[in-house]
Amino acid sequence: MSDDAPEGPGAESERAPARRPQQRKQVLLRLDPLIHDALARWAGDELRSANAQIEFLLRKALSEAGRLPRGAGAIPRRGRPPKTQEPDPPKTQEPEAPQG
Repeated sequence: MSDDAPEGPGAESERAPARRPQQRKQVLLRLDPLIHDALARWAGDELRSANAQIEFLLRKALSEAGRLPRGAGAIPRRGRPPKTQEPDPPKTQEPEAPQG
């Protein structure tokens, strides 16, 4: 065992908090079926998944309450990334055909 890692009930609070997790957290959420149905309809109207709608609403509520962490980035966009505009290759002048 190493002496670097504290152990015991308060060990978690003594560690430095991570800046930003690499993976998104998974949370089990229990909802009233009618609430879930209403949320799913609302999400569909805004072309979001129910999960994305829940995150959107939670972020909005946190922001309005002044509790959104400064390091919280934007909601990750899903789907295909946008096409990048590649510059056209420089045009070379073709030799002119002799007229004759």
